[in-house]
Amino acid sequence: MYALISRAGDPTPHLEELPAQPLGPDEIRVEVAAAGFTLFDAFVAADHAPIGLPDVVGLGFDFSGVVTEIGEAVSGFAVGDRVAGFHGNPAAGARAHATEVVLPAADAAPLPEGLTLDAAAAAPLNALTARQALDLLGPERGSLLVTGAAGGVGLWALALAKSDGWAVDALVRPGTEHLATGADRVVTEIEPHAHDAVLDLAALNDPALAGVRDDGRYISVKPGREPEPERGIEVSTVMSHADGATLAGLLRLAADGTVPTRIAATRPLSKAAEAYQEATAAPGSDGRWLLIP
Repeated sequence: MYALISRAGDPTPHLEELPAQPLGPDEIRVEVAAAGFTLFDAFVAADHAPIGLPDVVGLGFDFSGVVTEIGEAVSGFAVGDRVAGFHGNPAAGARAHATEVVLPAADAAPLPEGLTLDAAAAAPLNALTARQALDLLGPERGSLLVTGAAGGVGLWALALAKSDGWAVDALVRPGTEHLATGADRVVTEIEPHAHDAVLDLAALNDPALAGVRDDGRYISVKPGREPEPERGIEVSTVMSHADGATLAGLLRLAADGTVPTRIAATRPLSKAAEAYQEATAAPGSDGRWLLIP
């Protein structure tokens, strides 16, 4: 197999040939068809030593592909199944930016009819982050402001929040209003103390916190960089994690068009280093970058 590897002290990721990973009893092996690129991948590749990762790590969170082998204890999957998944262990030696991936069967989901492998690869991290962030808000509903609403996670957050029963305002940069589909209202400025909750996908911190009413709720996506609570506001942080059962339902929303798929570009895995540079230079691009083995 080949996998994209990051080595401490070398900001350029390299595609390297590795032995096939062993398969545990609860795991599946997947031939990767497409893998999504995130800015966190670029962050890890640039210098992962400060965040406590091993000197050599694999790259890539989400992927789609075809099952080629199943562990002896696995049920619900068979060789030949089309799946998507989220590789949530950043310390692993090989991850989703590879020709094959091994992961717990519980972290993968079958692809519904009508969903392409490319579209599926663009979904897992964005969809799960949005779902898990909204779940932190609890059962109460009201007015919700989503910052960074024109991005990939924002697209999912708007659709899921509306389905959950929130009145949703989408905060975007001027000129990107058309990307925030599904909101009740699209805004380019934060109104002070106006919302019951804020999902701060843009990591604005204090300016976003100012949009929450007294005793409201604020959700951060940056662990360790949350604003200090004030005015009785409850501050929480989402820690995205793999969840195949939840992902299966989210993929159905992508398949039926409830959440549109946006793909900015595809690049061959063999050109991954160049693709990392391209994608990092265009963080506001309309859609997900994919690597194709």
